[in-house]
Amino acid sequence: MLAELKKDAAERMAKCVQSLRVEFKRMRTGRASTSLLEHLKIDYYGSEMPLSQVANVIVEDSRTLAVSPWDKSMIPAIEKAIMKSDLGLTPNTAGAVIRLPMPALTEERRRDLVKAAKHETENARVAVRTVRRDVMNELKVMLKEKLVSQDDERRAEEDVQKLTDKYVAEVDAVLADKEKDLLQV
Repeated sequence: MLAELKKDAAERMAKCVQSLRVEFKRMRTGRASTSLLEHLKIDYYGSEMPLSQVANVIVEDSRTLAVSPWDKSMIPAIEKAIMKSDLGLTPNTAGAVIRLPMPALTEERRRDLVKAAKHETENARVAVRTVRRDVMNELKVMLKEKLVSQDDERRAEEDVQKLTDKYVAEVDAVLADKEKDLLQV
């Protein structure tokens, strides 16, 4: 019973870290990356479709993405979705290919992105701590209902705290990597 509780806590905390990584992939750095466009939804004949299902996205060079729609009539819809996104990219259409040049980031914009990354990191830390709080409450209920002894509860609390410390450290490591990536010129 306690082992299941700890395993569930570890899985939920790992999901918090994974969610942070996904958020960081969406954050634009100075380099071109196909993950920037993964979250875009395109209006495809009345239904919302992910960009990857209506077009091929490739990195042309370090500062340019190329989007090749499979249906040429989708070009205006893809351009519209890119313009509406908060990526700050301007599509250049040349025939059947949409090119997205990545403008160089200014120092001020880099600092803003680092602030945003720190905010997302704090949200991830809070999510990990929320998992810890939920598990601790569950342990207290189990103790109250005499499903576990006080010693087992105390050991489980220590284990959950170690898990929390491990995943908070992992969140901090993810932030350090992203910060280094953002500040690299």
